[in-house]
Formats: sequence, C-alpha cells, structure tokens
Amino acid sequence: MAFWKNLFRRVKREAPDSEDLDQLVYARDEVNFYDDEERTRYITSCLEQIAEASKEEELLKGEYSLVTAYLTDMEEIEALPAEDRQQINDIAHRLDVLENERNRYRDRKNPMDDAEYMRIRKQETEIEEGISKLKEEEHYAELVKQDLRRLNGERHAYEYRRGELDAHKANLRGMAIIFLVALGMCILLLAILQFGFQMDTYIGDLIAVMAAAIAITVLCVKYIDADKEQTSVELSINKLIQLQNKVKIRYVNNKNLLDYLHIKYQTDSASKLEKQWERYLQEKEERKQFVEIEQKADYYRERLVELLTTYRVKDPIRWVRQTGALLDPREMVEIRHELILRRQALRKQLDYNQDVAKTARVEVMDVAHEYPVFAQEILDMVEQYDRAEY
Repeated sequence: MAFWKNLFRRVKREAPDSEDLDQLVYARDEVNFYDDEERTRYITSCLEQIAEASKEEELLKGEYSLVTAYLTDMEEIEALPAEDRQQINDIAHRLDVLENERNRYRDRKNPMDDAEYMRIRKQETEIEEGISKLKEEEHYAELVKQDLRRLNGERHAYEYRRGELDAHKANLRGMAIIFLVALGMCILLLAILQFGFQMDTYIGDLIAVMAAAIAITVLCVKYIDADKEQTSVELSINKLIQLQNKVKIRYVNNKNLLDYLHIKYQTDSASKLEKQWERYLQEKEERKQFVEIEQKADYYRERLVELLTTYRVKDPIRWVRQTGALLDPREMVEIRHELILRRQALRKQLDYNQDVAKTARVEVMDVAHEYPVFAQEILDMVEQYDRAEY
C-alpha cells in the first residue's frame, strides 16, 4: 500500500488535513496532455496503478480462497455424524497427549547438547572401563603423593638433624680449643709460681693436666659419636633421595597417564565422567522415548489426515496442527470468529483494489475520450502494458 501512496502522490493535489488518506485524487487539470512527456507520464502512472492493484488482488484472492476453504472444512467437520466425529476426536486426543509429552521433553531442564551426546555415544563401549581406570589411577596418585609427602618430611627431619650435628661438632671443637687455652694458661701460671716464687706446683700441674686430659677425652668421645651419627644421617638422606626419585618416576608416569585419560574422555576427574555417563544414559532413554512418541505421532497424523480426506476436508494437514480445536468447541468457535474477521478484512482489501483498478482504467478511458487526437496512442499504451503484465 505504501508503494501506491508514493505513486499516487505524483498525480494528486496537495490534500487538506481532513482528507481521507485512502481516497485517490487525479489532478488531470494540472497535466498538459499536449506535452508528450507529461501525457506519457500521467497515463503510465494510471497503468501502474492498475497493474499494482491487479497484482495485489491476485495475492488477496489466493489468501481469501484459503480462508474460505478453512471455514468450509470447519463446516464439514462439524456436520459429521457423531460416530465419525468421535473417531476423529479419539485420534486428536491421542495426538494432543503425544504433543504434551513432546513439549515436556523439549522443556526439560539442562538437557545434554547434541555435541556432548554424540561424543559420549562414540565411546559408549569403553566409558565404564575408562571410569574404572580413572578411579584406580586417581587413587594410586593419592597414595604416591602421600609417599612423597612422607619421604619429604623424613628427609627434612634428617637434614635438620644434620644441621644440629654440624652445630654440635662446631661447639665441641670450640670447647676443645677453650680447654687447651685454659690448660696453657694454668701451666703458665704454675710455672710462674714455681720458678718465680719457688713454690711446689707438682700437684697443680698434675691436676691441670689430668683435668685437661679428661675434658679433651670427653670432647673427643662426643665428637666421634656426633660424627658417626652424622655419617648415619647422611646415609639416610641419600637413601631417602633415592626413594624419592623412584616415587617421583611413578608420580610422573601416573600423572601422564591421567592426563591422557582426561584428554581421551574430555573430563577432569572420574567423578565428572561418571556424572556425564549417568546423564548420557538418562538422555539416551529420553531420546528413545521421544523417537517412540514421534513414531506414534506420525502414525496418528497420517490416520487423521486419511480420515479427514475421506470426509471431504480440503486441507486436512492444517487440522493436524490444531487438534485442540477438534476437541474443544470453544476453541473452534474462536478460530471461526478469527477466520470470519480475516475474510472480511480480505474482502475489504479486494474491493478497494478492484475500485482502484476500475477508477484508474476509467480515468485512462476518460483521457482518451477527452483528447481523441491521442486516443489511439493511449489505447496502444494500454494494450502494450497489458501484454507486458501478462
């Protein structure tokens, strides 16, 4: 319609605000028909109006026929005997129930998407074995980590003890030096007393030497014991390092195997894969049920189309999509009311386009009559335009 209004705007006067927008106006007085360009443009505009109206009329007639056929089908269905109508209603009821089940399938929460479903389906025969293998390897990985933590703790304890022994040995060496220095000072003091003051220092010398000997002996024994213990600690640390290396090799191999299994099954853990498997089994069952529902629905659709065709319904497929109207008289009434309104609107559009085509044709004939000198030319334009449209 917008195209028409744009087209008409070229040939009508400036309309006042109160003028009906659907009312066509032909401003023939403003056209100089003795000018070839203006005359051709005006007649072509009228012919285009006829063509546009005819084209719109053909489209409307098709839609009008569909609506009328639908109303006729409703009358045929409602005029059926009770027994035949009950047979149709039974099939419609089955279709309605199946449609509700289909909708429930479509509206379910968190359905598995097709990509994930197909991925698991390809590995269906090995998923359970994969879950078991993942659980086994994850348990083994936890044991290996526990061994590594225990060995690491023991190693740190031995290294701490080694540090203590190093400090203890250093202290013993320091104490030995202190005792030797003290012994030297005592001997020097005793020598001064002996030679400077003519004192008898034999007992003092003996006591000093014996005390120093005892102290040095004790320090040496403790140092030897500490050194032996340190050697034992070093050996223990080396053994722990060797054990750690063996366990680390197991840990790396286990980790690589887990990484491979995670990539293979596209998961992070056995628990997640197990949940995916459970979802897959549920999804598989639901899809199987949906296929069965679709097969049943296809059967009853074909049966309903077959019955309606037998009862002279022109468009039975339409009723397959509107089983609710077959079962509920109120819905049937609403559909009829809507169709009647649609047909009235289509009739109004048809009448309008017929009037437009008729008015434009009359206008062309009037111009030809008013300007007979151009009549043949105008008739030739009309004939040529009709052939082009045809």
